[in-house]
Amino acid sequence: MNILVVGGGGREHAIIKKLKENPQVETIYALPGNAGMADDATCVDIGAKDLDAIVNFASDPERGIDYAVVAPDDPLVLGCVDRLEAIGIPCFGPKANAAIIEGSKVFSKNLMKKYGIPTAAYEVFDDMESALSYLETAPIPTVIKADGLALGKGVIIAQTREEAKAAVVSMMQDHVFGKSGDHIVIEEFLEGPEVSVLSFTDGHTVVPMISSMDHKRAGDNDTGLNTGGMGTVAPNPYYTREIADQCMEQIFLPTMKAMNAEGRTFKGCLYFGLMITKDGPKVIEYNCRFGDPETQVVLPLLETDLLTVMQAVTNERLSEIEVKFSDKHACCVIMASEGYPVKYEKGYELQIPKTIADQVYVAGAAFRDGKLVTNGGRVLGCTAVADSLQEAISDAYKLVDLVHFGNAYYRHDIGQRALKAYD
Repeated sequence: MNILVVGGGGREHAIIKKLKENPQVETIYALPGNAGMADDATCVDIGAKDLDAIVNFASDPERGIDYAVVAPDDPLVLGCVDRLEAIGIPCFGPKANAAIIEGSKVFSKNLMKKYGIPTAAYEVFDDMESALSYLETAPIPTVIKADGLALGKGVIIAQTREEAKAAVVSMMQDHVFGKSGDHIVIEEFLEGPEVSVLSFTDGHTVVPMISSMDHKRAGDNDTGLNTGGMGTVAPNPYYTREIADQCMEQIFLPTMKAMNAEGRTFKGCLYFGLMITKDGPKVIEYNCRFGDPETQVVLPLLETDLLTVMQAVTNERLSEIEVKFSDKHACCVIMASEGYPVKYEKGYELQIPKTIADQVYVAGAAFRDGKLVTNGGRVLGCTAVADSLQEAISDAYKLVDLVHFGNAYYRHDIGQRALKAYD
């Protein structure tokens, strides 16, 4: 089989490495991919949002594309799956009318309200003055969210009224997230352990993957700005069997059924960002795709062949296969460029020993003068799998010590919050 994977980051590298385990897979094309995954896929310089070029590439009979995986949010929301399926290429990923569950926070919050899915109380605003007026009396801390996609950075947790107002002005007046901030959601601040649960769903069946814990803030001890994610561990120790059952009954199945009822059947990977509050689990956010860097700890623990699972989702036969995960633990530490997520320099030579290449997922790299160099804010993730969480964390940081580039920056406390759950 020849497979096309749309996307170019660490998540896509993790998906590609897993797909390669299937002996039927001959060639994987990554559009655009990045230089750090060139040993695992044929990288093609076509942007993930350039749907016309993607369709042209996929329709070339010489390439013989048999299957496509559309991984990032932007092309999903833009309708990449719709376009590829229209030319006869089966895909993993939701169509545009279902990807709206991530593409519009207003849509997803209204969906949860309509179908009684537990989430934070909220208000929606499309003019700045009303939002600022509401903040005069809103409970603090509060959460300000841009409606549309913002590279995982469109959420501000405001600890003071001044911070909240500044966030509204930056989104609605300064347009720091472009049109994504034309509408905003202001919602109740929830407290408790945060849990990420990726799930396979074909619109009839939901199969949750192993849970994980992301570390969003740039600095140690959860300080600094929100990022796309600085590291992850799996499974998440706060996500107990009892809570998992509660989530299935109150959140996962109701969400799938709600989308069906709206005529927006979701097929692909539906990501549930959850908060385990004193009142039970609540949805913080939905994503219409694999999370990054959650994928980098979840897929290494998947024992069932990934391509088989993906095709079962596409063919609406997910209930016919068993999806198994290892009972081990995984830890991923993201190595970023100093200054991320604001301002950082690129172009430093990147050295990854061949002996650990299987455990490194590259997010931002390019070739320059025959050398691999850094080419992004998040450069790569080092993932270790072990029998215990402590071992997985320790082993992941040993991998970090073996990777070298000029302005490398990473958090030193990935997994420490999870370890406390075992105390």
